[in-house]
Amino acid sequence: MKLFYLAFAGVLYLASFAGDAFAQPADHMLTIQLKSGPVVIQLEPDVAPKHVAQIEALAKKGAYDNVAFHRVIEGFMAQTGDVQYGNMEKNFNASRAGTGGSDMPDIPAEFSKTPFVRGTVGMARSQDPNSANSQFFIMFADGDFLNGQYTVVGKVVSGMENVDKIKRGEGQNGEVTDPDRMIKVTVGNK
Repeated sequence: MKLFYLAFAGVLYLASFAGDAFAQPADHMLTIQLKSGPVVIQLEPDVAPKHVAQIEALAKKGAYDNVAFHRVIEGFMAQTGDVQYGNMEKNFNASRAGTGGSDMPDIPAEFSKTPFVRGTVGMARSQDPNSANSQFFIMFADGDFLNGQYTVVGKVVSGMENVDKIKRGEGQNGEVTDPDRMIKVTVGNK
């Protein structure tokens, strides 16, 4: 009986260890509450440590709450994160949304071999590769033309059906009239 107990305890120990090895680290999970439901993003600090740290810092301050999806292009991506001009409760400016950032510094590019596929989250930037700040985008479809050109910060692990419901923009640049917003953005188990 003692031998069975030790073997059973060993199996439980190994099973719990294996479970931990495959668990998602809760402190690098970003949850975006949309009107259609939550979107959970696994941030990837091993791929883009400076960008992930900035996103997490902004989310913890509540800077992303009520920020518009100001640029949404069918079959491509939904862009948000302009905390300077995109907060629909405080400072929304439709003509300037997408041109601002945050009070934190711009971040040097952290390009990787991680591909842009459906559900990938990347950092928006200007023509200067080292100009990413607070804005990011979620891919509706694969976009290999972005590989190695934009910083990947994570991937949607649940709620992609809610991303698909974000209101699309009109026009060539995807500007959105009366845009959807990130209602609340949290990091970890909040």
